[in-house]
Amino acid sequence: MSLSWTPDQVLSLAPDGSSAKSGRELSSPAKWVSFARSADEGALWGECQGSGKLPYQTQIDLSGSAPTFKCTCPSRKFPCKHGLGLLLMYAARPEAFAAAEPPVWAAEWLEGRRKRAEAKAEKAAKPPAPKDPHAQAKREAAREKKVAAGVAELGLWLRDLVRGGLAQAPGKPYRFWDDMGARLVDAQAPGLARMVRELAEHTGGEGWQERLLERLGRIHLAAQAYARLSSLPEPHQADVRAVVGFTQPQEEVQALEGVGGTWLVMGQAVAQEDKLRARRTWLLEESTHRYALLLEFAFGKNAFAAPLHPDSSWEGELAFFPGAYPMRAVLKSGRPRYDYSLATLGGDTAAGLLDAYSAALAANPWTERIPATLTATLEPFGDPSRWTLRSPEGAQLRLHPRFSYHHGLLGYAGGQPVHLFGEWDGEAFLPLRAYAEGEQLLLNLPHQEAPE
Repeated sequence: MSLSWTPDQVLSLAPDGSSAKSGRELSSPAKWVSFARSADEGALWGECQGSGKLPYQTQIDLSGSAPTFKCTCPSRKFPCKHGLGLLLMYAARPEAFAAAEPPVWAAEWLEGRRKRAEAKAEKAAKPPAPKDPHAQAKREAAREKKVAAGVAELGLWLRDLVRGGLAQAPGKPYRFWDDMGARLVDAQAPGLARMVRELAEHTGGEGWQERLLERLGRIHLAAQAYARLSSLPEPHQADVRAVVGFTQPQEEVQALEGVGGTWLVMGQAVAQEDKLRARRTWLLEESTHRYALLLEFAFGKNAFAAPLHPDSSWEGELAFFPGAYPMRAVLKSGRPRYDYSLATLGGDTAAGLLDAYSAALAANPWTERIPATLTATLEPFGDPSRWTLRSPEGAQLRLHPRFSYHHGLLGYAGGQPVHLFGEWDGEAFLPLRAYAEGEQLLLNLPHQEAPE
């Protein structure tokens, strides 16, 4: 038996505003050639007539902790509008779905998922092979040596770049940045490689000089810190190793002491590169107001593992990755809930947001973004890329250029101050949730960074 879904919960799965709108349009039975459900309500399927000769075949597996979608349409968004429309229709009119045996195309997909789940469970049940501590130590030492060599080369590259003058940076082709990134990947320092490649995005536009210099400074600081790693306190060592690209298995983190409570899902954002999707889920502990970040990855159209979405919460424990400003966490124990409201939470001022960001940078200078609440009025200025948020004390903050739900937010706020939850990266605010004082209606602002 699957969990019941409300239309608002389904819409919270939409990758962006246009997908949510299209999903609503496809939530009418008239749009579907056929649709049905399994007897145990663990699966839905339907055929939706598109622009092609054959209808799109849409399937949803509801048997797991989170729904999994598959559709024959060419959309690269996940879930696509057909999956959203089918699940929205089921959430609003479950009685319209007759119980039936799945057609061949749906049965094959569901059977394949069942077999893969059984194989995964069987593999997990097997005791892990004993590790050779000597061989493991040898591999770790070899990697440390390669990373140290790569960091030393990065230092020379940075000095040459600055010595030549930043004015030359806009004329550098992408290959200039990518080549250094590739050498760092070869040196097994993928975190530094990503930071170097991202420099290419900051060689043009208004204020590019300050943005480029700031990011060069962070990379230089990381290289210097890694060279002096043994002299740093353990929390800072963990931060430096994470920036360089060393990973810590989630199983090790889950074995650490947990932090219990009721963790509200404040907002989610999905970034996509080719077929790999990364989801950021921000949680807030209800009584202590401590934030946590769940970072998950899914390939292709596989579902994310955590059964969480806006309008849900986690009742239980989280375990945090070590660091001087611990924010990233994993689920340790507990269960999801779907019965809370943000109506009792207010919003911070712009000054409070900037103070929180300063504190985060002071503890971990490689902090890329922080979660924040903000009370502000949306101020449109023609081109959406110039829209700003004005806080009650008069401060203006930029809306993130990747925010794509301008008019939905404007319609919800109606020109009045509204409480927002989102991410602040030091330059712009990305809203992920909107809610008004004393109101039960919450506006989810789905964000998905699609591939270029």
